[in-house]
Amino acid sequence: MSADVRPIAESELPEWLRAVNTGFLRPDPVTDADLAQRAKHTDVERTLGAFDDATGRCVATLRSFAQELTVPGGATVAASAVTNVAVLPTHRRRGLLTRMMATELAAATARGDVVSTLIAAEYPIYGRYGFGPAASVSEWEIDVSRTGLDARWAGPGCGGRIELVDVAEARTIGPGLHERLRALSPGTVDRSARWWSLATGLEEMSGRPYKSRFHAVYRTADGEPAGLVAYTSDEHWTDGKVPLNTVQVKDLIAVTPDAQRALWHFLCSIDWVLKVRTGYRAPDDLVAELLPDPRAARIVTAADFLWVRLLDVVRALTARTYAVPGVLVLDVTDPAGPAAGRYRIDAGTGECTRTEDPADLRLDASALGSLYLGDASAVRLAELGRITEQRPGALALADAVFRTARRPWCPDVF
Repeated sequence: MSADVRPIAESELPEWLRAVNTGFLRPDPVTDADLAQRAKHTDVERTLGAFDDATGRCVATLRSFAQELTVPGGATVAASAVTNVAVLPTHRRRGLLTRMMATELAAATARGDVVSTLIAAEYPIYGRYGFGPAASVSEWEIDVSRTGLDARWAGPGCGGRIELVDVAEARTIGPGLHERLRALSPGTVDRSARWWSLATGLEEMSGRPYKSRFHAVYRTADGEPAGLVAYTSDEHWTDGKVPLNTVQVKDLIAVTPDAQRALWHFLCSIDWVLKVRTGYRAPDDLVAELLPDPRAARIVTAADFLWVRLLDVVRALTARTYAVPGVLVLDVTDPAGPAAGRYRIDAGTGECTRTEDPADLRLDASALGSLYLGDASAVRLAELGRITEQRPGALALADAVFRTARRPWCPDVF
């Protein structure tokens, strides 16, 4: 069987949504509310479908949207964020995803996007399209009784204060705090007005009822917001009327160490709470070490998260900063896309240009994506067979040049 891969028409959105739901194992029917919401927020020109020639049905889906990605040094680059990727189980192994991805990457390159991003549900799929795992996440579960914190804790000792705020105030404070966080944290992506509407219940995702959240803000001694946490709690009591509740952090933004310490200590001080689940955090988050007994926090999730694929290598590598000076020549292979070529990076000046100079390192686009935000080690990638050293010492220099003091982190699923 053959299929036509193309952007959908507005009239095909119901069929496309049905295919998305089926691919993501959601048997729910497509409702009028689904259609109204999707139509409002979907750019059909960036919404691809594969349509079976025999039946006319949509059997595979892919969508992208404009995004800004923060890179080391605090600058942002234009990204094409890929989402809603699905192939129906009846049409697997027929090259449909390959065709859709080729169409999307060509369109993103033509638009002038610098990188493409995605959150991979399955690990083995996206490396062959030039994406590399570029930022990981960890989640901790904190046993409050073991933290060693003073049970009488009533507020930060740094001169700041914690305030519970309503959802309207959280919606007002949050965007500005997130913009400050973005400037500090490579891997972070921008949040649209709709993101905040969904996160605060102003708008509800069809089929995913909004669960009300508590919001607490940390203010400095002069009253300036420097942190915000959104959290929920379950309600679990034993037969002996002993509370065993768990707090689940939905979002925690902290732009200073004092704010981070104060918010985590606050969460661990709430009456009736036995455990705190941190939500997805940077893998080197300070949360455990902010407790008197770090062993009270155990890692329950550690996994790859944000994947990055470079489209315009010169602009991408020029946009970020580098930890130490040095010159590297990278020979990049990219059969499926535009990143192929040889590039000279002068980490001292931050300039990247195409070159014919002899290569120091040979690697594919996927490995370059892993290096880009500073998380991956060139030495380790070489040991895994993903980078080949052409000049002795180049791997060590690449690690010194590319890696960052703190690991990149993307707080958001998309």
